[in-house]
Amino acid sequence: YYGTISIGTPPQDFTVVFDTGSSDLWVPSVSCTSLACQTHRVFDPSQSSTYKSTGLSLSIRYGTGEMEGIVGSDTVTVASLVDTNQLFGLSTTEPGQFFVDVKFDGILGLGYPNLAADGITPVFDNLVNQSLLRENLFSVYLSREAAGSAVIFGGIDESYFTGPINWIPVSYQGYWQISMDSIIVNSQEVACAGGCQAIIDTGTSLVVGPPSGIRSIQSAVGARQGTYGEHSVNCSSIAAMPDVIFVIDGVQYPVSAVAYTEQHDQGSCMSSFQDTSGDLWILGDVFIRVYYSIFDRANNRVGLA
Repeated sequence: YYGTISIGTPPQDFTVVFDTGSSDLWVPSVSCTSLACQTHRVFDPSQSSTYKSTGLSLSIRYGTGEMEGIVGSDTVTVASLVDTNQLFGLSTTEPGQFFVDVKFDGILGLGYPNLAADGITPVFDNLVNQSLLRENLFSVYLSREAAGSAVIFGGIDESYFTGPINWIPVSYQGYWQISMDSIIVNSQEVACAGGCQAIIDTGTSLVVGPPSGIRSIQSAVGARQGTYGEHSVNCSSIAAMPDVIFVIDGVQYPVSAVAYTEQHDQGSCMSSFQDTSGDLWILGDVFIRVYYSIFDRANNRVGLA
């Protein structure tokens, strides 16, 4: 999921992933020679009257993809909000294949400041510090369609959900991290036994967790492992497959099989659970599509509805 922002004077437009799992903003720069920069829009600081260089360098590794570059300062416009003197990365190398084929140019991190590169204040914090927002929070609606998703800066849009908002305290301020009680399928605890830590991450497509827990979920829902570690399901049996229930702060958040599977070409269907090294569970877009998510910095809590 990505949207358009602009940087500089006059504005240069870029598409970015609004990523709650990181805290830096970067876009490709005109001085980058990587293939990924040749297939995307690049920022040209010499064409911006408000650009200032800092002499700092930057490197970021993501779960997928990495970038290296320099830090500059310029005006960033997000959703008609004008954020002046924002520090951001200008990539000079984007090694590897990952960023070559993606539809977006860069990444705009919405995590806590301590996840950002040394001393860089994230975009959201600057919007707050410049008194541009009504409330110190933002919220996210992810649509099942190509269009219609939204990030709302400074508020909650009640047209995107029904029922109450359940508030969950942030357990560690870096990612949007929360404590999860357990994961249940068919009334059985299948993973996260005794509790675990999870992050709500708009920058991850699937639901990701430790191998043993993911294996257990795949088995409980009836997904079969294929040659490449992918898990396939019978397309015709999706309607009959059980919910996977994430229990957070005593509240059950079911995700149905329609939401946790996806149909690929030639009619094969895949499970959207994936394993990772590490013990954090990542509730990515698969989960956020089902639950409108509010990221409340004023009260260090996450709202789900």
